[in-house]
Amino acid sequence: MLDLYELTMANGFFKKHPHKVGYFDLYFRKIPDEGGLVVYTGLAQVIKYLNELYFSASDIVYLRELGLFDNNFLKYLSNFKFECDVWSVEEGTPIFPNEPLITVRGPLIQAQLLETMLLNIVNHESLIATKARRICMVARKRPVMEFGSRRAQGADAATYGARAAVIGGCSGTANVLSAKLFGLKPLGTMAHSWIQSFASEREAFETWMKVYPHNCLLLVDTYDVLNSGVPNAIAIFKKLRQKGINDHFGVRIDSGDITVLTQKTRKMLDQAGFENATITVSNALDEDVIQNVLEEGAVIDSFGVGEKLITAASDPVLSGVYKLVATQEETKITPKIKLSNTVEKTTIPGFKRLYRLYDTENKARGDLLCLDTDEIEENINIYNADSNKMQQMKRLPKWQLKPLQKQIFKSGTLIYKQSATMAIQARSQEAIAELPTACLRLKNPDIYDIYWTSGLRNLQQKMIKEYTY
Repeated sequence: MLDLYELTMANGFFKKHPHKVGYFDLYFRKIPDEGGLVVYTGLAQVIKYLNELYFSASDIVYLRELGLFDNNFLKYLSNFKFECDVWSVEEGTPIFPNEPLITVRGPLIQAQLLETMLLNIVNHESLIATKARRICMVARKRPVMEFGSRRAQGADAATYGARAAVIGGCSGTANVLSAKLFGLKPLGTMAHSWIQSFASEREAFETWMKVYPHNCLLLVDTYDVLNSGVPNAIAIFKKLRQKGINDHFGVRIDSGDITVLTQKTRKMLDQAGFENATITVSNALDEDVIQNVLEEGAVIDSFGVGEKLITAASDPVLSGVYKLVATQEETKITPKIKLSNTVEKTTIPGFKRLYRLYDTENKARGDLLCLDTDEIEENINIYNADSNKMQQMKRLPKWQLKPLQKQIFKSGTLIYKQSATMAIQARSQEAIAELPTACLRLKNPDIYDIYWTSGLRNLQQKMIKEYTY
């Protein structure tokens, strides 16, 4: 999956620059929902793609029919072998604008071909993980279940989106394929069609009780939550208790006034002696709805969140880009820049490294972006990348510097061991907890500090002057 211009450029590179090496950075420009951070996700699918990248015989036939490509280039594609070096931030890491999430170094012919698929993967999955982080944050440690597959933009978006949602903090997913592939917890209750298929709601609940006596989470809003659904659920719970079963009782409400219904449901369950029965709510939830109903006093134990999570409905685009930042012939690296009238679209040249700065209490106090050739020593001058910050220059303190990128592929060979999805979730939550609290707010978060070395700053300023006419 790629855009045509990647192939036409690669064909040209094959003719004119067959041995020239390119350095590309993948990064984003803006945090969705005016939030404080992005949860980087998608590396697992990137690795799968790069490991399996090839051009089939039918691909070559189709490309030949287009009449755009040299026969020698088509022969090169038919024998394609991935040869690039790839560095990446680890999945689940909180990351910020203009920081390289992925850096690719390799033959221009190859590195250019990766643009569309890498952006497609990272933009989508990081967007969903970031949305999940916001939703789970306002849920205040209550479990959030990912319920969105039927509203996702296609099967891949549903399956990989569910994984991204779990990395962002969800407790599990209703998507069974995603659960199978990624070792997640499959979760679910019942649909209204189960209740409707029986002569009565009571009969539907009784039948469910017989089939799943230890997983009796009943959907109570098919007809009337307070006058039918909850009373019938309580009757079923009592029958189970008489049989000595007293675990996993609960109800789900999928419509209506969440605050009022959960308050009254909780009172009814408690009065009947089922204080441990849980209340789950669903129905077009997002971080704003969840925050509002909890502030209103809604009594909720867990959430099922669907369409507004899996589509990131409030801000459904992550502005990721894939830009050439340097070329290399033999041992000489030449930085490259793309200029624009807007600062945010002017690229950051050169082969770079990215560090997170930790104070003596192991709190993250900013990130440092530098050229690969920069010497990082105590008390060097570093510069804030945000021109609106009051303090533009400071001395690098005696803080710990942790490199954020790890090498994933070396000369086309995978050298990185991936973690299980739930381990990535745990690592992500630890990394987010290390950030300044003010950067984590849902609304109007502080802007996290990104610093550049003088070497990087001077290089960009020099190249801007050089290419400004």
